[in-house]
Amino acid sequence: MTAVDTAPADGRTGEAMLVAEDVTMRFGGLTAVDSVNFRVNRGEIMGLIGPNGAGKTTFFNCLTGLYLPTSGRVVFDGAVLPPKPRKVVLAGMARTFQNIRLFGNMTALENVMVGRYCRTSAGPFTSIIRGPKFRREEAATRQRAQELLDFVGLGHTTDSLARNLPYGDQRRLEIARALATDPKLLLLDEPTAGMNPQETRQAEELIFKIRDLGLAIVVIEHDMRFIFTLCDRVLCLVQGKALIEGTPAEVQSDPRVIEAYIGTGPDDASELEKELES
Repeated sequence: MTAVDTAPADGRTGEAMLVAEDVTMRFGGLTAVDSVNFRVNRGEIMGLIGPNGAGKTTFFNCLTGLYLPTSGRVVFDGAVLPPKPRKVVLAGMARTFQNIRLFGNMTALENVMVGRYCRTSAGPFTSIIRGPKFRREEAATRQRAQELLDFVGLGHTTDSLARNLPYGDQRRLEIARALATDPKLLLLDEPTAGMNPQETRQAEELIFKIRDLGLAIVVIEHDMRFIFTLCDRVLCLVQGKALIEGTPAEVQSDPRVIEAYIGTGPDDASELEKELES
């Protein structure tokens, strides 16, 4: 376990929940993430943006233990994280994926219960014979899963197969399953991808509700209007490197961000500003 300095470098108050220090990820001769520093404070919503191929999901995978960074380190809640997803989840970090990864032939309730099992302790023998400890934990798991379905607005879907749910509900179900692990930090990879405007508004309201529970949240998203409305701070990655980090106002007005997304001309900048203001 490695202690880290939790005082924000720019003088903001707040204690660091997640700190990535000079994280680099190479695949052979390709550098997908290049010496990125990243910080998320407790109770903060942090946005991660960048054009396609910027390295956002690769960086996410480094943060959550799916990849072992080529160099650098990730510190979560004061300890260096091991590159093992299960240990990362047990430490208090949960995530969703860009492509929905639900168990389609299981009910909504069962999907959330799966997320909860990392917090149960009944051994294999007790589970096989369905002993008293297993029955107590199973009942508690079922109750907690139902509470989380209610929390995300899916209480009516308890017995519905996940594959039969509308797309937006499947996204919310993934979030409920992640919350079942009792995280301190929730990472959402494109939570509004494929959603209509109403579903996007519902997702925004849900993320604010989760933050109000005291969780820190990191969001990857291509919907710039969504990210700039939602987040306290935003980091923009371009070609694996950190381009700018700051408030939504600072990031959306930076000409380098406009250039990275849509080009360099003044007409391009004006079009992006109109889109963000509309």
